[in-house]
Amino acid sequence: MKELEYPFDSDYILKNARKLKRILSGQDIGRIKKKIAVLGGSTTHDIVRILEIFLLHQGIEPEFYESEYGQYFQDAMFGNPELDAFAPDLIYIHTSSRNIASYPAPGDNAETVEAMLEEQYAHFSSMWDKLEGTYHCPVIQNNFEYPFYRLLGNRDAVGVNGRIRFLTRLNERFYQHAESHGNFYIHDINYISSAYGLDKWADPFYWHMYKYCLCMQAIPEFSYNLCNMIKAVFGKNKKALVLDLDNTLWGGIVGDDGAENIEIGQETSMGQVYAEFQAYIKEHKDIGVMLNVNSKNEEENALAGLNHPAGILKPEDFILIKANWEPKSKNMADIAAELNILPESLVFVDDNPAEREIVRMQFPGAAVPEIGRPEQYIHILDRSGFFEVTSLSEDDKKRSDMYKANLMREKQQAGFADYGEYLKSLKMKGIVRSFEPVYMARIAQLTNKSNQFNLTTRRYTQSEIEQTAASPDHITLYGKLEDRFGDNGVVSVVIGEKKEKTLHIDLWIMSCRVLKRDMEYAMMDRLVEECGKAGIAAITGYYYPTAKNRMVENFYGLQGFAKAEEDENGNTVWVYDIPKHYEKKNRYIEIIER
Repeated sequence: MKELEYPFDSDYILKNARKLKRILSGQDIGRIKKKIAVLGGSTTHDIVRILEIFLLHQGIEPEFYESEYGQYFQDAMFGNPELDAFAPDLIYIHTSSRNIASYPAPGDNAETVEAMLEEQYAHFSSMWDKLEGTYHCPVIQNNFEYPFYRLLGNRDAVGVNGRIRFLTRLNERFYQHAESHGNFYIHDINYISSAYGLDKWADPFYWHMYKYCLCMQAIPEFSYNLCNMIKAVFGKNKKALVLDLDNTLWGGIVGDDGAENIEIGQETSMGQVYAEFQAYIKEHKDIGVMLNVNSKNEEENALAGLNHPAGILKPEDFILIKANWEPKSKNMADIAAELNILPESLVFVDDNPAEREIVRMQFPGAAVPEIGRPEQYIHILDRSGFFEVTSLSEDDKKRSDMYKANLMREKQQAGFADYGEYLKSLKMKGIVRSFEPVYMARIAQLTNKSNQFNLTTRRYTQSEIEQTAASPDHITLYGKLEDRFGDNGVVSVVIGEKKEKTLHIDLWIMSCRVLKRDMEYAMMDRLVEECGKAGIAAITGYYYPTAKNRMVENFYGLQGFAKAEEDENGNTVWVYDIPKHYEKKNRYIEIIER
């Protein structure tokens, strides 16, 4: 829905919120359902009202619990039967600089201010610890926006007594907590209020009249930014950029003007704009975003443009370069297929409004932002939050190389008539072990991102993963795979719950880039081994069909399970009676033991 894509009309959203919700609620797009508790230090009703619309648009159907006005601390610290019964999947704490109990006075010395800082931090950190221990779910906490006046003028940011300095130091303490707690996130309203304009944002009228910590007109910007965080926590981020070339990555038409005459680099103001945009795009590789090209061009001309000496992006920065005269919607489909990702994982960036509209119509699901003028490209893409980072694993940083290596494997496979001989040629080595602390964040990330190979559609937060790993009632396994082309990282996860002599599979997922390479069999082999150690006689598996996981509807059958039940919706139950003499199924992966 274009009305909810950045840049949007905030006044339109505020006035038409009911209509937008009604339209979105009528769409059947397989949304995930999540319970979100909002603990407010100021009025939250309209924030929740607009947040719901943005979440629906992102494929999340929220149910909300809202604390009474100003009761965020009481709800967190002293218990609330209603909140307990709600059992939130995520808690959002909506506080602001209006909720600071006391600020330094001009005459306070450094020791007094330090004690005051510790007291304010303890007020919040004790609440976070209590929530984590009680609800075991992600917590999102606002940082503090700056006050709308400076008693000390510019010294307010420097002096130990300054409110701005005090809030800056308190924010830093919040950030340190976030660094050491993987399930705790900061919603950066300090940045959002600054970008919006602090004078407008902090209009005192809205606080004194409605107890809003921000002006009404800023609520859509606020809720949109919060939505980006929530959808990232629940695995709804995009994965790849698909970029046009002419007048998108450089000025001019390379096929007409020649590579030597395109506008890129420091010689002109617009050349600098395009160079800055290329640098911004290239930085996305470092956070795991895959870069691709979709251009109406001769490939020779496209490569010449990308090899321009003043350009920042080079051909090797891209996984796929589709430079041809096919419809761009077809190229988009081919890119999704070759990367083995879903259409909704792609963001298409093109300066041409006609091409954007064609892709929207012919390739539904992909994000197609209205990127504006070249000098607006960075602002619009950045504010759109397609790739919001809530954690950054080593696998994320290496994702581009992993996918490039996968394409090399596919080319290698084409040279073999026998698939088994191809698998042997990969010289694969794997690790299959119980969950380990170093991989908890990646395991949680994989449970939220995997759609096509997710048999039960279960999602886990990092806190839930950590609890499950520590539980004696569960068997947990992760699998890593590498071969002569590179390291694929953590690619498979299994969680099973022990009930008497049976293990019930709560989750079995795998990255699609390693399908049919025996990793599923390696996981099964170790699962049977762990069941033997635990005295488990049978394994029960469950498959719940979605529009995205049809490819694994017969997975359990291929593993030797027998179908025990099937209902009218296609949900199936499978049973595997573990034989006394189990014959290992993995033939091509060398499993590395400790």
